Amino acid sequence: MNPSASSVSPRTRVVVNRILSRNHDVSVAITTRRHHATALARRGVERGAETVVVLGGDGTLNEAANGLVGTDAALGVLPGGSTNVFARTLGLPDEPIDAAEALLGALDSGAIERVGLGAVNNRHFLFHVGLGFDAAVVERVERRSDLKRTLNHALFVYATIVTWLRHVDRTEPYFALELPDGRRITDGYFAVCLNTNPYTYLGSRPLNLAPRASLGEPLALLSVRNFTGAGLSRLVLQALRTEGGVAAGGEVDYAEGITELQVTGHRPVPVQVDGDFAGRLMHLRLSWHPEALRLVLPFGY
Repeated sequence: MNPSASSVSPRTRVVVNRILSRNHDVSVAITTRRHHATALARRGVERGAETVVVLGGDGTLNEAANGLVGTDAALGVLPGGSTNVFARTLGLPDEPIDAAEALLGALDSGAIERVGLGAVNNRHFLFHVGLGFDAAVVERVERRSDLKRTLNHALFVYATIVTWLRHVDRTEPYFALELPDGRRITDGYFAVCLNTNPYTYLGSRPLNLAPRASLGEPLALLSVRNFTGAGLSRLVLQALRTEGGVAAGGEVDYAEGITELQVTGHRPVPVQVDGDFAGRLMHLRLSWHPEALRLVLPFGY
């Protein structure tokens, strides 16, 4: 459990523990610092845990998943953060207690499957990696993480506007992409490599960038060139209004079935992994790893 996550209260912690303890032996571990969840998940595996359940946000979930990749222990997901992209993608209720009931039923029925994950520079991701503008927004949000619990999605909207106006250079591209088929995109300002869809949620509405992205298929890539305010607005409106995702063409490039991708920065590139700012990097290697993780799937996928 991450006690600092937006939706985690003392009552939630107690009730979730009580629900999962009905039919299982449960021990509780509390995260206290960045990357702690990875170490806790590995310790659970070493001690014979069959499942590691995470109550926290997407960042904590990503850390735990990286501790479980390649093991026989399964990952159980409970929504505890402000957006909970991966939990909602799996169809879990927004309320952690309701989600715990669903997770308990899945555990008891053995609803566990191996799924594929993406990786960036050997760090696995559950749903996506963002390069450029959206990572700069995440960086801005993390600087005001004390406000996430109260402002929630409003903080992301505010950070997006402030980043656009003051903290991102729109005059020169950030990176070049080299696709497996040899195609090169040399003028990238913003890109998302997706393991699942939607990209995120704005309130209750999904932003669909790559509707066919799936845990059972290689990665999808959306990259934006010639980054303008009008172009960004079109992209967001398209992602909100349609289930078909964002149309390629003009300043937007799109590709599916990606198993390898090289990124070279023209300058240090802001990077976010599953909504967690990962720094500014010059070189990235993205890859897809099939059947990397055992995952509890309460409602299938």
